[in-house]
Amino acid sequence: MFAATGLPFDDIRALFGRLTEPDQEARARAALRNANLLKPAGSLGELEEIALFLAGWQGVEKPAITRPIVALFAGNHGVHAQGVSHWPMDVTQMMVDLFMQGGAAINQLCALHGLGLKVFDLALDIPVGDFTQEPAMDEKGCAATIAFGMEAIAGGVDLVCLGEMGIGNTTSASAIYAALFGGDVEDWVGAGAGTDEEQHARKVEAIKAGLALHASSLDDPLEVLRCFGGREIAAMVGTIISARAERIPVVIDGFVVTAAAAVLHKIDPAILDHCLFAHVSAEKAHQKVLDTMGKKALLNLGMRLGEGTGAALAAMMVKSAAATHSGMATFYDVGMPEVGEVPPCQRKN
Repeated sequence: MFAATGLPFDDIRALFGRLTEPDQEARARAALRNANLLKPAGSLGELEEIALFLAGWQGVEKPAITRPIVALFAGNHGVHAQGVSHWPMDVTQMMVDLFMQGGAAINQLCALHGLGLKVFDLALDIPVGDFTQEPAMDEKGCAATIAFGMEAIAGGVDLVCLGEMGIGNTTSASAIYAALFGGDVEDWVGAGAGTDEEQHARKVEAIKAGLALHASSLDDPLEVLRCFGGREIAAMVGTIISARAERIPVVIDGFVVTAAAAVLHKIDPAILDHCLFAHVSAEKAHQKVLDTMGKKALLNLGMRLGEGTGAALAAMMVKSAAATHSGMATFYDVGMPEVGEVPPCQRKN
C-alpha cells in the first residue's frame, strides 16, 4: 500500500485493508452439490465455476441472482480538445438522454435479460481537465467521485454490471494503461468510437504529452487515475470497492471499464477477486490488458460499443450458472448414489 499523506486519498486507501473475503465453507458445500448434480462431471463447463464463485461471495450453497443491475456512468473529457475523436462532446449527453428514454442497445439487453439499469450523469457540462495541460481532476474531486460511485450498489442489488459512456474516454483509458503498465504508447491505443489515422496519431501524441507532464505521479495508481481518468472511471473504481465490501459480485464490461479495474489491480490484484470480466473488446489493447492482469474474459464477440452491453450479455451467463446449479436435481433426488457414497450393490451387510 501507499503511505498516508493526510489528503483525501487516505480515506480511499484505508478501505483496502478492510475488504471482505468469500465464504470458503459455502463454496465447498456448493462444490459438493455440483459434484452430485444429475449430469456428467464438468459438463456445464465454465458455468460450474461461475456458480461456485457466486456461492463463495453470497455465502450460500445455492446462489441466486434476483436483483442484478447495470450501473452506467457517463462523463466528459477535456482531452477531447486535442482532436482525439470525430464525435462532438455533446453526444455524451445525447446518449444519456437516450438511455433514460429506453432507446439504446443497453436498454434492450436489460429488458430482455431482467436487469435493472441505473444511469449516472457525472457533471457532463463540466468536463474533467485536459490531461495534456493539467491533471484531469484534483485529489479532492477524484476522491469525492470515487465515493459517489460507492453509492451505486444501494438498494439491495446482488450483481453489478459496470458500463460507461463518454466521448474521448478510450483516450483516457489508454493513457491509464500506459501509465500503469508501461511499454509503447501505440500498443495501448485503438480506434475507440472510430478514428482515422490522423485522429489515432493525435491520441498517441496526447497520451505521450500527458505521460511527460505527469511523470512524477506515475508510481501511484490513484494518482494515475486522478491525472488521466474521467469521472466515470473514478466512479466505477468506487463501485468496485463498495461491492467488494458488501460481497457483491461485479461484472466488468469492456476497454474503458477495465481501466477502472486496472487501477485497483495495480494497487493489489486481490482487490478484484469478486470481479468477472465480461468480454474481450474489439479495441485492440483490451486483450493485452487482460493478459497483463491475468484475467480471462467470458465472451469474445467483437464488440466495442460500451454502455455495459458486454457485461449485460455476460450477466445472462451468470444468472444461468446460478439457476442451473441451484435448481437442478441431484443423484440423491432420484435415488442414485451420491458422489463418494458406496453403491448399494457393493455395501457389506
